[in-house]
Amino acid sequence: MKKLFGLCGVAVLVVGWAWFAPAWADLTLNMPEGVTTGSRDIYGVHMLILWWCVAIAALVYAAMVYAIVRFRKSSNEKPAKFTHNTTAEVVWTVIPAIILIGMAVPAAETLIRLEDTRNSDLTIKVTGYQWQWHYDYIDHGVAFYSRLASASNAARQPGSGVDPFTVENYLLEVTEDVVVPVNAKVRLLITAADVVHSWWVPDLGVKKDAIPGFINETWFEPLQEGVFRGQCAELCGMDHGFMPIVVRVVGEGEYEMWLAARQPQPSAGGN
Repeated sequence: MKKLFGLCGVAVLVVGWAWFAPAWADLTLNMPEGVTTGSRDIYGVHMLILWWCVAIAALVYAAMVYAIVRFRKSSNEKPAKFTHNTTAEVVWTVIPAIILIGMAVPAAETLIRLEDTRNSDLTIKVTGYQWQWHYDYIDHGVAFYSRLASASNAARQPGSGVDPFTVENYLLEVTEDVVVPVNAKVRLLITAADVVHSWWVPDLGVKKDAIPGFINETWFEPLQEGVFRGQCAELCGMDHGFMPIVVRVVGEGEYEMWLAARQPQPSAGGN
């Protein structure tokens, strides 16, 4: 009977593994590295502190295992009688202080860099609305609204009869992409016109609240071309889930062409 139960248990494990294997294949335990200088700085600090924690955990568990084996009851060890050890107290005070400094210095340096918006190549004002984004390229006179793309908007309607799985990038496509050049430092001035929103694009390492009456600053410097998607990350009302963000990073030549095509055209007959 025990053998039968054992075989059944093995069969359940095999079937369960086969069933969930596709999901586990997409499972990412670590944080994404991102495609900007800022996101990679954040990733670097994360990995540094992670390995510090791994090393500390290894030492602590090694000490626990040693103590359990070395001072087990069967070894008839006599308990220590001391109540105070100055050397031990100094050691377990100094070492944690050194560890904390080793974590704090690179973390503080990264935070300072992330807040330094000076020497930017491009400034974009981002304004959140219920439920869309407005982008204003301050230095170039280009401005537009960006909303949920019509295909996703149609599919999300109750009773639409549209299968969302047939819509490419469902709820993550917009009517107008934010276009920026690769290797350029892009400064963002983020605010809102009604309620609190939050501009969040994970691959760029940017998440900043958009607050009415306030302007928050941040920046990113994309290191590779591509399309990167995000969403509003602050509950802002009924259609909060339908405020996607799409940033398209292109080469310098393509960016200049896009910018020229969006420039206001002079009126015919103007002086």
